[in-house]
Amino acid sequence: MAKGYWIGRVDISDPEQYARYIAANAAPFARYGARFLVRSGRFENPEGSSRARNVVIEFPSYEAALACYESPEYQAAKALRDPVSEADLVIVEGYDGKGGAAGQP
Repeated sequence: MAKGYWIGRVDISDPEQYARYIAANAAPFARYGARFLVRSGRFENPEGSSRARNVVIEFPSYEAALACYESPEYQAAKALRDPVSEADLVIVEGYDGKGGAAGQP
């Protein structure tokens, strides 16, 4: 089974309030097996647009990634984030090495 990933880009207008979101998202992330692969850090943006913070979170499956986002616990955390940030989030299924022609995205 392929893993699932959240790919997020965020601009934060109130870091103190955003810290409340981080504290609140810990429980649903633990419940759904989330593991941070990227959490801010240095980056280059050679193409397209960017935001100040970049995050990649791995889940055991695509279904777990969706269920976490849709959970009441995460939605409560998101309600803390929304007023103090602008975010782009993609939930994507990982590639398990099966199917598709070589070289195709």
